[in-house]
Amino acid sequence: MAQVKHISIDTPDEEALEIIDNDAAVIIDDVIPESKINTILEELDPFIKGNLKGADEFTGFQTSRVGALIARSHGCRDLAMHAKINSLASKFLEPHCDNYQLHFTSLITIGPGETKQILHRDRGLWGGYISRKIETQFAVVWAASDFTYENGATQLVPGSHKWDAKREPKKDEIAYAEMKKGSVLIYTGSVLHGGGDNTTGGLRSGIFIHYAPGWIRQQENQYLSCPPEIAKELSPELRSLIGYSKGGYVMGFYSDPNHLDGKLESVTPEKIFSDEKDKFTVLASPENLVKGSTRKKP
Repeated sequence: MAQVKHISIDTPDEEALEIIDNDAAVIIDDVIPESKINTILEELDPFIKGNLKGADEFTGFQTSRVGALIARSHGCRDLAMHAKINSLASKFLEPHCDNYQLHFTSLITIGPGETKQILHRDRGLWGGYISRKIETQFAVVWAASDFTYENGATQLVPGSHKWDAKREPKKDEIAYAEMKKGSVLIYTGSVLHGGGDNTTGGLRSGIFIHYAPGWIRQQENQYLSCPPEIAKELSPELRSLIGYSKGGYVMGFYSDPNHLDGKLESVTPEKIFSDEKDKFTVLASPENLVKGSTRKKP
């Protein structure tokens, strides 16, 4: 059976990224204490109790999801801003963008009797329109319970990000992301993966916090999941990460429809909350903007 490699929080970024480049997945063991996870689960408990199961085989008839984690959980805000994770995410994604962003948050719980999810690549969200040369996602799963083969640990096919799109894995090419509560699974948007089947009487819970290039459509609409009246409570760095910022020189600006003096015309969304400077206010190199918009000759 294939295996997902395990590393420690002290593993240098370059070594971790080399594993991700080769396998498209890695597990970092014991990143945070179980007590931190327990606090997050307590924060989310009111939403967990009223949550519905999936409506089809893909979402899982015995699987529940709780989103809007940035708005609902102070602990999840800390996870989203975790220094090690963001260091890796930036180095992985920023070759493909000027700025990266939070893409998706969800507490996903696989209950007893759930069957295996079909193996898929998350980059399919964008319909196959983005070249496979561009990596669309840096996926992070925080283990909110132990992940075991028996309780539904995520299935992964290491190296499948380099395969032909039609190739299907053999049984011994499928790995299971077994890890302890408080550990982290990282995988890319191009690797085959899916939820495992839960043959136990307990729950398998994971906190999914994914990142993507700043120019791409987010899977979770952060501006509705975390509207300005809640986002104002966040740190400027976290607000910027979830999308209340520009993703480039003229990407993601806003104009306040109620202002007549022009001060809030075509400005960064950060101006909603303060008079913070916009790092993309001045175009460093107009020539680069022209080059970037001009199709290269074959």
